[in-house]
Amino acid sequence: MNKIAESELIINSRGAVYHLDLKPAELASTIITVGDPGRVEEVSKHFDSIEVTSSHREFITHTGYLGKKRISVVSTGIGTDNIDIVMNELDALVNIDFASRTVKPSLTPLTIIRVGTSGALQADIPVDSFVASTHGLGIDNLLNFYRRENNEEEIQLLQAFTTQTQMGNQLAAPYIGSAGPFIQKHFVEGFHHGITVTCPGFYGPQGRVLRLGLTNADLIDQLTEFRFGNHRITNFEMETSAIYALGKLLGHHCLSLNAIVANRVQKTFSKDGAAAVENLITKTLDILAGIA
Repeated sequence: MNKIAESELIINSRGAVYHLDLKPAELASTIITVGDPGRVEEVSKHFDSIEVTSSHREFITHTGYLGKKRISVVSTGIGTDNIDIVMNELDALVNIDFASRTVKPSLTPLTIIRVGTSGALQADIPVDSFVASTHGLGIDNLLNFYRRENNEEEIQLLQAFTTQTQMGNQLAAPYIGSAGPFIQKHFVEGFHHGITVTCPGFYGPQGRVLRLGLTNADLIDQLTEFRFGNHRITNFEMETSAIYALGKLLGHHCLSLNAIVANRVQKTFSKDGAAAVENLITKTLDILAGIA
């Protein structure tokens, strides 16, 4: 087995992975990721006990118990560049032997659930509702640095997307990943379902105009109008596609859940986004507590 060099996997002086500052024993196999570091406590306040707290840069982790279920909450910060760090380091914590710096012969799948906020791209998805993403479609370029394969449905979705939107002519090649069916099946009732587009920014990449003109002024309409069979684009944000695509490559069960705080078609914004997020957190934890 090839040894991973110190420059490639950085382990700090206390034996923890560099960015997350976690040791393998400090991570649960069920993980909730949140973008906002302040949201970690909003999740862990519902735990019955907390055994680990860690903070390094924007990466804050609380690991504890909800009943008998051990859960870690990890903040990722914003964007797929941070997701690249988080997903690779979460995987390293369970699937790389830190002492020998080699990949373990038996790999451990993690359950990773994003709990975040998003903007809806369909008029019938109101603010304060929830979306569980069936797919994450990235227009941010991250996964073009990795070797990957898509299943037939994903290939057809990508082809339809580039044909209908012509975005592949203007941007880096889009990529796609699917939700993990093992975890997705538990999040049906009370959720809208559809494709989440992941963008590399909040303003221009999501069609917002302040003082700068856009190369694609029709972005919102192109995404809203996309159809492939029963599939449509429900929302967009800045993390889901990387979680799904990297999670699939690494063998983890991933799901992205979003509280809708804006509807870009109706041009409405939630009057209490914090309450919507709190409702999503409690619903997610209730479901997780019931999964064996």
